[in-house]
Amino acid sequence: MDLGNITVNIEGGLDYPFPPLLAVDQAFQCEVIDDIAASIEKELDKVPASAIIGKTIAITVGSRGIDGLVEIINTLVAQLKKRGGYPFIVPSMGSHGGATAAGQIKVLAGYGITEASTGAKIKASMDVVEVGQLEDGTPLFIDRIASEADAIIIANKIKPHADFKANYESGLVKMLCIGLGKHKGAVTLHRHGFDRFHEVLPKAADVLIERLPILFGLAILENAFDKLMVLEVILPESILTREKELLEVAKASIGRLLFSQIDLLIVDEIGKNISGEGMDPNVTGRPGSGLPGFSDAPNIQKIVVLDVTAESHGNGVGIGLADLSTRRVLEKLDLGAIYTNAITATILNPAKLPVIMNNDREAIAVALKTCNRMSPQTARIVRIKNTLELHRIWVSPALLEEVNQHGKMSAVGVEKNFVFDATGRLLAADGC
Repeated sequence: MDLGNITVNIEGGLDYPFPPLLAVDQAFQCEVIDDIAASIEKELDKVPASAIIGKTIAITVGSRGIDGLVEIINTLVAQLKKRGGYPFIVPSMGSHGGATAAGQIKVLAGYGITEASTGAKIKASMDVVEVGQLEDGTPLFIDRIASEADAIIIANKIKPHADFKANYESGLVKMLCIGLGKHKGAVTLHRHGFDRFHEVLPKAADVLIERLPILFGLAILENAFDKLMVLEVILPESILTREKELLEVAKASIGRLLFSQIDLLIVDEIGKNISGEGMDPNVTGRPGSGLPGFSDAPNIQKIVVLDVTAESHGNGVGIGLADLSTRRVLEKLDLGAIYTNAITATILNPAKLPVIMNNDREAIAVALKTCNRMSPQTARIVRIKNTLELHRIWVSPALLEEVNQHGKMSAVGVEKNFVFDATGRLLAADGC
């Protein structure tokens, strides 16, 4: 998409006296699993040997980035084979990957999940079968290939969702009902709207757990440093009870921005591997659904997005929740993938385009010029790599007093000026 040069005429031009930034460390919980293989082997002892031996077993793998994912799946596959099972992988990500089997295989490969790396066949199809209905007649679909297996393992990361608040958000229940439901299942359930997911998801999961040969759920939790902190096998009869408990652990463990008010948030990258909406609304306070429950995030006047991760393969859904971005980002976007994702979810705001400027320097300057009630000296600016990696952030001097008074933040290093290359691209945060 060639926009040509974007000419904007505003008072004072597109220059701005950017204040310097300095690094700040935020302190969060730091529990971590050191030995993935040993943890999985121990957890699998919960499963009766007779439930594995001689059985074909479908393992769900979704479109979220997970620390140690390749080792988790490789170990799980190896242990199931050791116990006499015949595991294989089913891409389970609703409409992601452009809602095609080839696209979903490509998404998995982007995370390093291949037949070679995991030791298991990847069986991808968008075909589904109906296995039950909700009380109102809503059909419940799951992947046809998984439905033909002797057993199914629902593996997924449990974390707060980007669009709604409930007892079950992103996790095993959602993977079972929507991820494993492929495009058709995802579309069907999303028609109820995120504002009803607190009722719809557990009801759907209850039916599916009763009808399907669920072997167990593998719950994965990460700490605020994006590192594994929990790997837990949950037997099917306990999934609804235990996931609700683990979600509370996940909510208490995620990284956040520990400020109450920010004028400008600069986000170096967004992506599907980072959040379902590219940048986590639990951090930004901007859910695409517009639903309440995200008030723990700071009040932010303007957000600028500077890039989309390679792992997203152009699916920059969530870009619409930014106020400004650049031509370079726009040229990376796969609008078909973005629109498929947004239309399936029935919320279009994350797929809209923000104000597009020629480069990073212009986008940041316009963002600051359009913030209210501030000056270059009082501008409360925060720069982050993405909404997952929040231990080290960069802030302007106007935020230093709050940093120094907060027990979980500390300034490190010295102030550094913004540095742009000849094209107007902002250089890496370590050098500002």
